[in-house]
Amino acid sequence: MSSPKAIVQILITGSKILGKAFFEAGRQAVKNAKQSPQGALGSDVAGVGHAKSGSMTDQMTRLHRMTLDEANLILNVKREDSLEKALKNYEHLFKANAFAPPPPDKPIRGRHVHPIHSHYLQSKVVRARERIEAEFKAAEAPAAAEAGAPGAGTPGSTHAPPPPPPPPPHEMPNGGGKS
Repeated sequence: MSSPKAIVQILITGSKILGKAFFEAGRQAVKNAKQSPQGALGSDVAGVGHAKSGSMTDQMTRLHRMTLDEANLILNVKREDSLEKALKNYEHLFKANAFAPPPPDKPIRGRHVHPIHSHYLQSKVVRARERIEAEFKAAEAPAAAEAGAPGAGTPGSTHAPPPPPPPPPHEMPNGGGKS
């Protein structure tokens, strides 16, 4: 077999394999697009795409685009920790990722350290704080509602009493429609 013929056969075989691979990748992309019509909505945040029920937790997850677990991890708090601890950690992380003040006029001898700041991390920290605050407010709302509404039928309630039941058939005029 001559070398030009072998090279042509290798190129043809390689292009066939590459063509099949691209064709299969295209088919898979179409299949994936049909399964998830939302596209990028919620795909960048863990848990947001799965928050489809009407529960309060899922609504807050979609609104803040962050799960409560993710917010707790970002602020380094546990679920049972107080809001004050979360806010303390928020303040520290926000300041640590803030823009540093301008350098002094006189350079400091030794190694020059550039301040590190990240607007992206600051925004994540802010969203985590907002998510945790929303969770605490949602937990306080039912407790306040239970404390404010001791029972039904109390003065000032907005519910009207139910209508009286209809009379039994034997008390109806004309014998209840029977003859």
